[in-house]
Amino acid sequence: MPASAALPDFYDQAPVVRTRDPLAKLLGASREGLLEYHYVDAVRLAGHSCPTVAGAFLMGRAALAALYPDGPAERGGISVRMPAPADHGTTGVVAQVLTLLTGAAAENGFQGIGGRYARKGLLRFAARPEGEAITFERLDTGRAVQVELDVSLVPGDPGQRERMVAILQDRADDEVRAAFGRAWQARVRHLLLEFADDPRVIRVRTTGTQG
Repeated sequence: MPASAALPDFYDQAPVVRTRDPLAKLLGASREGLLEYHYVDAVRLAGHSCPTVAGAFLMGRAALAALYPDGPAERGGISVRMPAPADHGTTGVVAQVLTLLTGAAAENGFQGIGGRYARKGLLRFAARPEGEAITFERLDTGRAVQVELDVSLVPGDPGQRERMVAILQDRADDEVRAAFGRAWQARVRHLLLEFADDPRVIRVRTTGTQG
């Protein structure tokens, strides 16, 4: 699925998340319920591209691969527990991307059909910050994994701080603004294309039933 000409080319090179959604199959939205999610889908959802959005995409990808090693993952068959309240830091942004990939939704989610296919309540938030690990659990087997993100190893441009300050103080010209955007996306590119499968960056730990 080529990205728009207005978007960076590397979006098309990023990993793809493949799922099967029984609800999509039932309603004829996709043949056999097969759905593919590309990084550009997360960008369009969030309205921007940054290490948080890219990291959420990669964490969701890693969790689904660990829970469904034979793939594809069953979208709508997974619960997600965030380790902080929805309004804490970037928790809400990450949760939105994970809803896209897993189908797990908060109390405003789809209520189901005849007691099936419900997504409401599958996404939960902690009452207070309690760490960094996000918990993903299969509803059918109870198999669960915790996933954490550490982007400290992903190189960034040392000039970004100075550019950011200039932009926030309204003293940056067009060249500085353009350089800031290029450097920002360069770091996202590194994360998606070079660190997507690096266990030091995307940390996955099995915590539940092994079935």
